[in-house]
Amino acid sequence: MLLLIRHGETDFNASRVVQFPHTPLGENGLAQAERLAARVAARPLGVVVTSDYARARMTAERIAAHAGVPLLESIHLRERNFGDLRGIPYADLGAVDLFGADYHPPGGECWADFHARVDRAWDELLDLLARTRGDVAAVTHGLVLRSLIGRKLDTSRHSIEPDFIAPNTAVTTVEDAPPWRVVEFACVAHLAEGAQDVAPV
Repeated sequence: MLLLIRHGETDFNASRVVQFPHTPLGENGLAQAERLAARVAARPLGVVVTSDYARARMTAERIAAHAGVPLLESIHLRERNFGDLRGIPYADLGAVDLFGADYHPPGGECWADFHARVDRAWDELLDLLARTRGDVAAVTHGLVLRSLIGRKLDTSRHSIEPDFIAPNTAVTTVEDAPPWRVVEFACVAHLAEGAQDVAPV
């Protein structure tokens, strides 16, 4: 199986600020990551691969440590690059639609470039699945997951809104062969009180 996982919560998630690559998990995110790790480590895990952004890597490190499996990094699993908008509160963006189809953030990635990078991440994940005994867990970001869910996975068993963003530490379980059917969607059963998403990136 392929486990697609969003990182734990950061303080910028909670305060709705566009994040930097080095934004770490907050206190709540660290607790989420520990509960996530205990859940995922109970599976027949073979490897963990993560975005190199701090919030994803901190989440993935806990999974790999609990499961005793290798941890790999992929730059292609990074969140969309919002360039000069990083560090700006959502409330201060004014009329800017950060997720508009034609919006290209200054110094950042347009949607076409972002989706092309996610395609490279997907190819890497398929290669890992083919070479790994056991499940592959990939820790990444909200918009990467939205891109994969919308363009690569068979979600016919689930009703998903087009602008859906997975909650922090949500696990989406995917069959390890075409048509890449989603078995379990954005599950946060490991969180005692569930999860409420507050910011997508």
